[in-house]
Amino acid sequence: MAFAGRRDAPEAPDFGILKRLARDQLIYLLEQLPGKKDLFIEADLMSPLDRIANVSILKHEVDKLYKVESRPALSTSDQLCFLVRPRIRTMRYIADIVNADKMSGRSRKYKIIFSPQKFYACEMVLEEEGVFGDVTCDEWSFYLLPLDEDVISMELPEFFRDYFLEGDHRWINSVARALQLLNSLYGPFGKAYGIGRCAKMSYELWRDLEEESEGDSQGRKPEIGNIFLMDRDTDYVTALCSQVVYEGLVDDTFRIKCGSVDFGPDVTSSDKSIKVLLNAQDKVFSQIRNEHFSSVFGFLSQKSRNLQAQYDRRRGMDIKQMKNFVSQELKGLKQEHRLLSLHIGACESIMKKKTKQDFQEMIKAEHSLLEGFDIRESTSFIEEHIDRQVSPTESLRLMCLLSITENGLIPKDYRSLKTQYLQSYGPEHLLTFHNLKRVGLLTEQSAGETLTAVESKVSKLVMDRAAGKITDAFNSLARKSNFRAISKKLGLIPRLDGEYDLKMPRDMAYVFSGAYVPLSCKIIEQVLERRGWQGLEEVVRLLNGNEFSVS
Repeated sequence: MAFAGRRDAPEAPDFGILKRLARDQLIYLLEQLPGKKDLFIEADLMSPLDRIANVSILKHEVDKLYKVESRPALSTSDQLCFLVRPRIRTMRYIADIVNADKMSGRSRKYKIIFSPQKFYACEMVLEEEGVFGDVTCDEWSFYLLPLDEDVISMELPEFFRDYFLEGDHRWINSVARALQLLNSLYGPFGKAYGIGRCAKMSYELWRDLEEESEGDSQGRKPEIGNIFLMDRDTDYVTALCSQVVYEGLVDDTFRIKCGSVDFGPDVTSSDKSIKVLLNAQDKVFSQIRNEHFSSVFGFLSQKSRNLQAQYDRRRGMDIKQMKNFVSQELKGLKQEHRLLSLHIGACESIMKKKTKQDFQEMIKAEHSLLEGFDIRESTSFIEEHIDRQVSPTESLRLMCLLSITENGLIPKDYRSLKTQYLQSYGPEHLLTFHNLKRVGLLTEQSAGETLTAVESKVSKLVMDRAAGKITDAFNSLARKSNFRAISKKLGLIPRLDGEYDLKMPRDMAYVFSGAYVPLSCKIIEQVLERRGWQGLEEVVRLLNGNEFSVS
C-alpha cells in the first residue's frame, strides 16, 4: 500500500513532517518507561525504523537493542520494551518471556508498543496466556513512511495476504487512519476517486473518522489535489509483467526494501556489501531510475566521461582555484563517482543474471500473452522454464500471467503445468497453488469455459442488444473475458507503425518496451481526464464495480 505524487508538481508536500512526527512519538512512548531498558524490535520494523530514527537517537532511551526471534531472550535488564507488529505469534513470544520470568521468580516491567496499531486479537492472546495484567500496551501510529520526495508507503507486508487471501478486514482501519493523517497534515483533498471493494470500505471508514474528529484539516490550504484508491486485484497483470526500466530491474535483481538496496560484492568490487538509499538525493539514480534499461549503459558511459572531465580541470588551476575546487566541488565529485561506480556494477550484475534467465525470450513470451497471440508457443516456453528450474518464482509469475490473460487455464494445461512444477520444485508448493487459485491469480477454466483471444470477439455480439437473446450460459461466458475486453476498450496494447522509440517514448507503454500500457495507470489517466467515471461504465463493469468519485 503506497501513495505517490507527481515529480513535476510545482509545490510537492513536505513529507519529511511524517518522519519527524513518527520519530517524536516513538521517543515519547519510550520515555513512558523511564530509566534503563532493553528494546526488542520485530525484524520487518527495523528497516522502517532505520529510515526515521538512527541508533544514536534510540540510545538516549534504550540500553540494548534485540531482534524479536525464536530464540529465548537473553536480556538482563529490569525493563523490557517490545516494538512489534500486531501478530499472534509475537504475542506468544512475549508471553513466553513473561511466564518464564514468573516461573523463576523474577520481577520486571514489560511494555508492548504496537505499530501501527493494536488489535483485539492480540490482547485476547495475552489474556489467554495469563500475562495481560503484567504488560502495558501502547500504539505507535506509524502509518506512513516517506521513501522519496514524492513517494510514501504504509510498509504493511501482510496486507495483501490478509485481505485478498484470508478475507481479513483488520488493516482497512489502518488505511483509513493513514488517509486521516494525510488529510490533517496537508489539508483537505481536492477530489477522491477509487475502485474496488477494499478501496471503497477504506474511503467510507475514513469519512466516518473525519466526521468524528470534526475535520481537523478544515481551513487549511490543500496541498494534495486528488487521491485515488485502487484495489490490487483490479490490476494483477501489471504486477506480473517483467520490469524493464532501471529501478524495476534493480528491484527484481536485488530487492528494494524500504527504499534502499543492499549491493553485494559482485557490485561493489570488494569483499563488502553496501546499503544504498535509492531516492532523488542520489544524483545518478535520479537520472536513470525511469529509463529503459537499453538506454542506461549509454547514459552512465557519458556521465563517466563528464565526471572525468571535471576532475581533469584541476591540472590548469593555480593555488587559489585548487583550494576552492577542494573545498566546494571535490567532495561532491567523489560522492558522484562512488555512486556512478555502484550503478555501473549493478547494471553489469543485472545483465549477467538476465542473460542466464533468457530474459529476451521471457519478454517475448510475455508480450505474446498480453497480445493474445502464439499462446501455445508461450505455454511451451513456460514448460521449458519449469523443467530447466530457472526460477520457481519466475515460473509461477509466468503461469499466473497466462491464467489471467486467458481467463484461466484450460484443464489439460493447468494439470500439466501444475504437475511439472511440483516435480521440479517439490510437493510443498501444493498449498501455493491452492492459495493462488483462491485469490484468482492461477485458475482453471470450467468445462466449456474456454475463451481465447478469437472467442473474445463473440463477447461484443453477446453484449449487443441487437443480437437478441442468447443463452444465459453464453452471456456469462462473455462477461468473463475481462482482461482482453478491458485491454481492447482502453487500448492497452499499442498498435505500432515501425519500431517503438524507447529513448523518446510517446506513452506509458515504454515501461514494458512499448508492448503494454499499465492498466492501473491508464484507469487513473482516464478518470482524471474525465473528472470521474462517466464514459467508463463498461470498464467499471468488467472490473466488478465499487467505483466512487467524491468532490
